[in-house]
Amino acid sequence: GPLAARDVQAQVMGKEPEADADALALALLQRANQEHLLEGLDDEQKGRLLAQVRHLDAAYSGGLEAYVANARKLLLASKTGENPLEGLTPSVPIGERLVYGDEDFIKFEERGLREARQAVFVVVAGGLGERLGFPGIKLRIAATSVTGWSFLEYYCRGVLALQRSEGGATPIPFVVMTSDDTHEATVSLLEESKFFGLAREQVHILKQEKVPSLSDSEARLARDPSDPAQILTKPHGHGDVHALLHTSGLARCFADEGKRWIVLFQDTNGLFLKTILATIGVSAELGFAMNSVSVPRRAKDAM
Repeated sequence: GPLAARDVQAQVMGKEPEADADALALALLQRANQEHLLEGLDDEQKGRLLAQVRHLDAAYSGGLEAYVANARKLLLASKTGENPLEGLTPSVPIGERLVYGDEDFIKFEERGLREARQAVFVVVAGGLGERLGFPGIKLRIAATSVTGWSFLEYYCRGVLALQRSEGGATPIPFVVMTSDDTHEATVSLLEESKFFGLAREQVHILKQEKVPSLSDSEARLARDPSDPAQILTKPHGHGDVHALLHTSGLARCFADEGKRWIVLFQDTNGLFLKTILATIGVSAELGFAMNSVSVPRRAKDAM
């Protein structure tokens, strides 16, 4: 996974003695008012807990103290009924309403195709298919019954088609964000399928870390019910992808390569390939820094 700045520093300076590392982790828990995690633990258990604290501290941007402080701030705001949108006036965003296949759509799609060589495609794929009745990662679910291609193959083929339309000389980067639940299965699917025609070097895997669970409104970290020497952790959500692109250095590398667009999409959103070129085209024509796509919906419509 991507390294935080403190990990890089530790590699440069050399590994800290275990006792010093434990002392730093202990001091961190004390500053964050999380000493309850140490209650009733023997020395061996404390050592395992402090090792996990160091890992969680390095994995979160800003460290574990920042995570707890932010959690307390948000919990307090919720408790007091604070409205984060207070003082703001809703407005309809500036954009374009496109009809698939009409003249404007084709115009923007053609512009998007010219921009595609400067794009990076990022799929957020941290979830399993249990909710959909599928026993595995969602990227392995068939995207179409006609070909039987999985969603992952469908996306890789889409990127490859865009690449070939521009002569194939410039590889279009393809990034997959995984989680503990999906990482190994995703890597295996890519490797056994030879990356579905993409070059290994253009495929990047970023695994998101889990974050501590909270036990109460004071942001006290929860113990794992199955192991009192461990903090209970949970997935941190799809928003991690932005921090991972930054901390991994990939965002900077893509910018240095002249990439202008990062296209983010969900693991089972196969329809996005039908509209993405027009979306990039709108962004380029109107000079957008960020753009999102939505589907018109009437109240109470089934989705």
